[in-house]
Amino acid sequence: MNKMNIEKFEIEGPLLITPKVFTDSRGDFFESFSEKDFLSLGISSVFVQDNQSRSQKNVLRGLHFQKEPYAQGKLVRVSKGSVLDVIVDLRMNSPTIGKHLKVKLDDVDFKMLWIPAGFAHGFLSLEDETVFNYKCTNYYDKPSESGVIWNDITLGIEWGITNPIVSEKDLLLPSYEEVLHELKVLS
Repeated sequence: MNKMNIEKFEIEGPLLITPKVFTDSRGDFFESFSEKDFLSLGISSVFVQDNQSRSQKNVLRGLHFQKEPYAQGKLVRVSKGSVLDVIVDLRMNSPTIGKHLKVKLDDVDFKMLWIPAGFAHGFLSLEDETVFNYKCTNYYDKPSESGVIWNDITLGIEWGITNPIVSEKDLLLPSYEEVLHELKVLS
């Protein structure tokens, strides 16, 4: 599998995928998805929905997830601009529950982040007109959508900004402790 470089994290499951990029005077080319390559990594190739957002600088989206049975794995990347991408482990039986990781994704090296189901996900746009793409392993289901407030004290995520642009909906998201209690009740 020489088409991409794979990096693992202390938190088991997520993968940082750097594709092999072919560049010449015309521009760049790379494979953003190949079923056989992703299956060899243990990543389900059953992506059922693609989403895209465009954000101005300092827009923070998240931290979002869907509860079972509609939990989603996501393959995320930036096709224009850059983001600080953040995920939080919410898997009840995980030794790293409540831990988070941060990755910068941009349109320079085209890194992609594989986020297994069971993680809350959010990002901070670092540039105007940033375009963020993600492939999902399950459909959006409004009744199962949930999230954790971006500035939760328990999680202590350093976003590098004190006053991001956050939607009213995201400002009403519950704390990590409230979400953890709800997930325990549901399991």
